[in-house]
Amino acid sequence: MPALPAKGWLTDFLLLAAIWGSSFLFMHVAALELGALATAGIRVAIASVFLLPLMLAKGHGVVFRQHWKPVLWVGVLNSGIPFALFSFAVLHISTGFSSILNATVPLFGAVVAWLWLGDKPSLSRTVGLAIGFAGVVLLTGGQASFQPNASGIAPAWAVLACLLATSCYAVAASFTRKHLADLPPLVTATGSQLGATAVLALPALWLRPEHGPSASAWGALLVLGVLCTGVAYILYFKLIEHSGPARALTVTFLVPVFAIAYGVLFLGETVTARMLLCGAVILLGTALSSGLIKFPGR
Repeated sequence: MPALPAKGWLTDFLLLAAIWGSSFLFMHVAALELGALATAGIRVAIASVFLLPLMLAKGHGVVFRQHWKPVLWVGVLNSGIPFALFSFAVLHISTGFSSILNATVPLFGAVVAWLWLGDKPSLSRTVGLAIGFAGVVLLTGGQASFQPNASGIAPAWAVLACLLATSCYAVAASFTRKHLADLPPLVTATGSQLGATAVLALPALWLRPEHGPSASAWGALLVLGVLCTGVAYILYFKLIEHSGPARALTVTFLVPVFAIAYGVLFLGETVTARMLLCGAVILLGTALSSGLIKFPGR
């Protein structure tokens, strides 16, 4: 695949980081009223409704029918499971904390690519993995208590949910590289949301709240579905197509910057020195493990 021009790649990269950074805020707003599963289920359903006509208008229906099984499956890994897990997490830990944990995606991505695709890491990438995971341990060590907080849920369960979600993202990235690399990004984006909708539909209906969502919750859901999912995944799979999964996954470096800023501005969240320090350690580790920066001569 031809590489994107540097300016075009950077524009897509920054835009995607800003959009995904806002998703933690909107997940929190929606999940407060709807719960995690209903929030995730409605989010991917809205994204499917938004993306499907675009895919069909582009004439990609035939391509989708030829590859529907792997495309739907990647949606379970890349949207269905992670969206539900993060929607749960942001109810019990801050959106900023959740977004920093989200930055571990390239760490898990490097491990999965090594074990599955044979992409053996260099010395600098191996050191990066160690540094990144050490940062996660330091970050969660003081906050991942198994004592229930004001929400009635121990923060440790929310942390584990975030890490399981990032592991799913990592597996999905390598799966996309192995099985879907030649598909148009719009096909992968649309099919993945259809797959996520299929797997979340029954749980979301079963656990839906008795009352209807407020206007603010509906607004958050619409933004989540159209912007943070539909538009964002077109950009994401476009980056994978032209730049590879390792570079595309590094968008998570910038997501916490936007997410923390949104959380402070709109939710009144606080940012501790520990969060910033450990976040910097995680970002250093992910930069090394993904090959973004390297040791001299390595």
